[in-house]
Amino acid sequence: MTETVRDHSLLGGAARFVDFGRACGADEVEISLIDGRDFSVDVRLGEVESLVEAAARSLSVRVIKDMKTAYATTSDLAEETVHQLIRNAVARAGLASRDDHSGLPPPAAEEIDVSSLRLYDPDISYLETSRKIRLALETERIALEDTRITNSHGASFNSAEVTTVLANSHGFLGSYKQTFCSLGVGLQAGGTDDKVEDDWTSVVRHFRDLETPESVAKKAVERTVRQLHPRKIKTQRVPVIFEPGMTNWILGFLCACVSGVAVYRKATFLAERLGTRVGAANITVIDDGLMPGKLGSRPFDSEGVPCRKTVVIENGILRHFLCGSYSGRKLKHPSTGNSEGTGVSPNNFYLSPGAATPPEIIASTEKGLLLTRTIGHGLNPVTGDFSRGAFGLWVEKGEIAYPVSEVTISGNLEQLLNQLEVVGNDLDFQAAVCGPTVRVGELTVAGE
Repeated sequence: MTETVRDHSLLGGAARFVDFGRACGADEVEISLIDGRDFSVDVRLGEVESLVEAAARSLSVRVIKDMKTAYATTSDLAEETVHQLIRNAVARAGLASRDDHSGLPPPAAEEIDVSSLRLYDPDISYLETSRKIRLALETERIALEDTRITNSHGASFNSAEVTTVLANSHGFLGSYKQTFCSLGVGLQAGGTDDKVEDDWTSVVRHFRDLETPESVAKKAVERTVRQLHPRKIKTQRVPVIFEPGMTNWILGFLCACVSGVAVYRKATFLAERLGTRVGAANITVIDDGLMPGKLGSRPFDSEGVPCRKTVVIENGILRHFLCGSYSGRKLKHPSTGNSEGTGVSPNNFYLSPGAATPPEIIASTEKGLLLTRTIGHGLNPVTGDFSRGAFGLWVEKGEIAYPVSEVTISGNLEQLLNQLEVVGNDLDFQAAVCGPTVRVGELTVAGE
């Protein structure tokens, strides 16, 4: 029998596979189906360099027998193939080690209205290929009209439509559709010995919210040319202003440190800190999967647990870790609706905005670094220490003085959170993990 799930409803197919797994002897069965369409076009110097349009489907199965778990995945959704996959998974589960924390989450009483989250834009499926190409070409063309720009790394337009279906043997059966699209360009300015580069990308769920080619090009140009003719500075400890993109990576680091997986593995300095102060009183960090139209929103996590709003840090106090059902059992905490595969991931993880505008933050800074870009890794969740190569703009007497390069910014995440003096009002949700402009009292900026 070569009948595929696509020949029936995805929901019906997933439910039948759950029943088959139970019939094969599994105590618990979970079936996840992903059906997606992706488009991407990359252009450079007015020519199309690559264009990809593809459809992909995948099925993941988790079976649990006698508290022993096995996983399997396939992109071949022929029913006979999936049946054999499930049989093999049940057999392999018998060879696994028993884990008393394994198991599917219990059925949830609440149900999320998927339509209220505004995850799907049907207009994206009707966009013509020629229009997508024109958007990328136009963005690059406008950027290259600025005579200060000497080269292009290329412009791109991407879109995706994804249907997610989840079914399990506890009676959960749910699905949702979501879309994404993005438009971006990367640029270079300067001569042979003085090259600088940067980019800008707009990412949204709904095409009508996408920034125009003019807006994307203008922001990419501004971000690139402001770095021209950088200076070196002496090593010193100074206030550091983080642009939103830089606040994002700090929050990404924090997110890794509050992951329930990292906590039960003792791989984070915050493992024993629940209920204690870990930051300044003006810091409130929230994970919320139910924000309409935002990039990290979804009605339920990869286990079917309804997403929710979780206050991770409240006025500087660590209130919650982010958990799936497995890490929650290990820690004796409830799931926060953040399961992703065998781990934990954020939904919309953000720093609540303050009242100050970015110009006000700069104007109130006597001397310091406005951090605009970093390179490298150098993040240690066990200690909270970080060190990364950095680029930025030097601030003197409340004004931008000149660009800075060839420096390293280093510090400790907890110390940074406790020295966070000002929180800006420019939270824009351009990413699932995001924050506004902030100023930290003092960090080491290593230069000459």
